[in-house]
Amino acid sequence: MRDLPVFADLRAFLDWNAGNGGLLRLSDPVSIRHEMTAVQVAALRRGGPVLRFDAARDAAGAPVQMPVVTNLFATPERVAAGLGVRPDGVREFGEFLAALRAPAPVEGMRDALSRWPMLKAALSTRARVMKRAPVQEVVHDDPDLGMLPVQTPWPGDAGPLITWPVVVTRPPEAAPEALSRYNLGVYRAQVIGRDHLVMRWLAHRGGAAHARAWAARGEPMPVAIALGCDPGTLLASALPLPENVSELTFSGVLRGTRAEVVRAKSVPLMVPARAEIVIEGWIHPGETAPEGPFGDHTGYYNSVEPFPVMRVSTITHRKDPLYLTTITGRPPDEPSVIGEVFNELALPVIRSQIPEVRDLWLPPAACSYRMAVVQIAKRYPGQARRVMMALWGMLAQFSYTKMVVVVDEDIDVRNWDDVVWAMATRMDPARDVMVLDHTPMDYLDFASPREGLAGKLGIDATTKLGAETTREWGQVMALDPKDEARAEEILSRYGLGRGE
Repeated sequence: MRDLPVFADLRAFLDWNAGNGGLLRLSDPVSIRHEMTAVQVAALRRGGPVLRFDAARDAAGAPVQMPVVTNLFATPERVAAGLGVRPDGVREFGEFLAALRAPAPVEGMRDALSRWPMLKAALSTRARVMKRAPVQEVVHDDPDLGMLPVQTPWPGDAGPLITWPVVVTRPPEAAPEALSRYNLGVYRAQVIGRDHLVMRWLAHRGGAAHARAWAARGEPMPVAIALGCDPGTLLASALPLPENVSELTFSGVLRGTRAEVVRAKSVPLMVPARAEIVIEGWIHPGETAPEGPFGDHTGYYNSVEPFPVMRVSTITHRKDPLYLTTITGRPPDEPSVIGEVFNELALPVIRSQIPEVRDLWLPPAACSYRMAVVQIAKRYPGQARRVMMALWGMLAQFSYTKMVVVVDEDIDVRNWDDVVWAMATRMDPARDVMVLDHTPMDYLDFASPREGLAGKLGIDATTKLGAETTREWGQVMALDPKDEARAEEILSRYGLGRGE
């Protein structure tokens, strides 16, 4: 399904962007404390390129030891490229991934041959174990996190924060070679000392589940943090994959080639072989420290809470490493841009479970997941409510979607004027609003009355039919397509045609 080159590592992706005018190298001295955030945000809002800061400065104004790369996925086009496709191929790639998850029975030799791309993708999930790796060219057995140019993004932040870490964990019963049991997740990590981090992962995430399993045995858990991975591994780590699918093995599908791993130096784990930097260490049962406050994707600073402490044992890196970072804040930010593309990628999977869904939009301004507008092919009374409940129960991520608006096929879910018109003309507040209480919610939602519990709002803005109404429904006004075409012909002669 790929129509772009294979990006074996971050550098290959940066080179590809540079060749397309999508990389800007900055020689201006820019502080990693607050100042870099302002440059990132301004560039992202302009749809700007990947930024490489070659003269970054630390909080004291001294030069840092390595270049800093930001805004890697700050445009939908670059997110799609990270998946190996052009923007117009994201939806088709999503259909391919949906078929890979639940393939239909093979019907004859011709059908089998036509599925070779799917078989090749499945084979690419088998990781290749390397004996030597670029990420271990330099090894620090007396690690000092101060060598890394860790950004302090916002003025109210508690300190330096690692924001693009690919955190590698495994359950205690799985051997280090059992890569299909690994979890890769993007969890921010606060630097609190020369060799200590605070790992912030929410209870429902894979890394937290592994930590509970190790703690139940009373054993420390090995952890590795890979910084500056290839785009396929980065995006696989951020995707909401099913719990039984390993991000590490799935990254081979996005990479277009097998993932490459190497044994870590000081912990019993395999780590991405072509990352820029790997931080290795241990999390001991019950050892926590206050994390935060830090600016979050909600546009607010989150509260201070205890999270596990990681004792760093070793840092390895390339001879000339790059430090990859990002910031989160009120959208638009880099995570919200990634979320837009993941919206397209996930739609075929959603449609395979809820066939009447035609389109779905998670508005970036609504923190990328707290609101959904769903377009359906409505056929029977109550269908909109069934779709709402199906979405809330289908994926864990939708349990945090506090509002779902359901519309008909003639409504463009990405056009607010369309959506508001449907709500104003097809929805009655007393009849078409469904309110649920005491449902799961992101604890970062300060509007919820209780931490982790909140309500849900479903709005049926579809045309009412059958038992849903006792009134004759109105007819939507529309011009004859022939008349519209004639109007365009006339106006174009006067320079008033579409796009002129």
